[in-house]
Amino acid sequence: MLRLPATLMRGGTSKCWVFDADDLRAAGVTGGPDGRLDSVLASAFGATDPRQIDGVGGATSTTSKAVIVRPSAEPGVDVDYLFAQVGIGTAGVEWASNCGNCATAVGLYALRTGLAKPVHPTTTVEMRNENTGVRLSATVPTPGGVVPELGEATVPGSRALGVPVALGFRDPAGATTGALLPTGNGVDRLESSGAHALDAAHPADGSHPAYGVDVTLVDAGAPAVLADAAALGSDALETVDAFSALVPTLTRLRRAAALRMGLAAPHDPVSHSVPKVGVVAPAGDYVTSLGERIAAADYDIAVRMLSMHAPHPAIGLTSAVAIASAALSPDTILAKLAENRPVATLLRLGTPAGIITADVSLDDTGAVRAVTLHRAARAIATAELLVPALLQESV
Repeated sequence: MLRLPATLMRGGTSKCWVFDADDLRAAGVTGGPDGRLDSVLASAFGATDPRQIDGVGGATSTTSKAVIVRPSAEPGVDVDYLFAQVGIGTAGVEWASNCGNCATAVGLYALRTGLAKPVHPTTTVEMRNENTGVRLSATVPTPGGVVPELGEATVPGSRALGVPVALGFRDPAGATTGALLPTGNGVDRLESSGAHALDAAHPADGSHPAYGVDVTLVDAGAPAVLADAAALGSDALETVDAFSALVPTLTRLRRAAALRMGLAAPHDPVSHSVPKVGVVAPAGDYVTSLGERIAAADYDIAVRMLSMHAPHPAIGLTSAVAIASAALSPDTILAKLAENRPVATLLRLGTPAGIITADVSLDDTGAVRAVTLHRAARAIATAELLVPALLQESV
């Protein structure tokens, strides 16, 4: 039986199991992504079962996540962390992306475990995401140099209280592709085969004609493809259940965007996490998943995103960074949608869970220097995960 110490953390609207790299090494788990670590995580999470009954996974894309944390050797950085999106109904593990909500948890975890030293009155933990190379900071209140167990902060999508964390993405543009707009265009047109997901009049013969969709392809926080919602018969105000009708179409757009952005070659395996994919539209009145009424005047851009194979119940923070960065870049779909926002360096996003606000800092040239999002985190449990010997030996 393989025994793995781990901590279950909530960061924002995600849950992730956090592992210390030294603990994995002590347990004999020394392989990196695409090696033994993949199989061990899949076994621990019960990944091959869609319900993840015989494991610690949460059976949703926002709760089947893992993070491996280690002290950083890079000057000015406290911790490096490696993010894993563990499969649901498959043993696969995706390593190509980052998760801002889990980064929120990493900041608090680093303070709780002594990987970063708390000081009065607040402490900023400097972090580097190993998947993408993105630099982040997590600022946590630590009055008297004490790390709080609980806090009074909430985030849209959860009424649970947590420790407030200001999560900053430093110089987020181009970490994966080398450019904020990888194709050099504010708007690209992608061709996608398949009928519109929201069109009830599918051809009787089952044929799937090609059609064009205007998108903005952006690399900030994470690569993302953001489609004009109207081109897909959407207004980006749908409930999560209604938005699920667009999953097949957006899955095809994700693949087309990966090829256009140079993230994949035609014969490469299909990634279900990169790029992030969703739709954007003008603000409108809607009701959140918790029943709160949101007025169009209260935010700037309506957005609905996918998380792996399903609608995201809120928005991934790396997607929020991509949207905020694109909105401040001329000639993008998002810049036009956000042109009448009341504060030039604030962007308010209408998500299924509610309004997410991004604070954007610019340098002297007008380029995005940092995007900060305000989150909440909490440690839920410390545990020893038991990975069955049979699964351990089969890796």
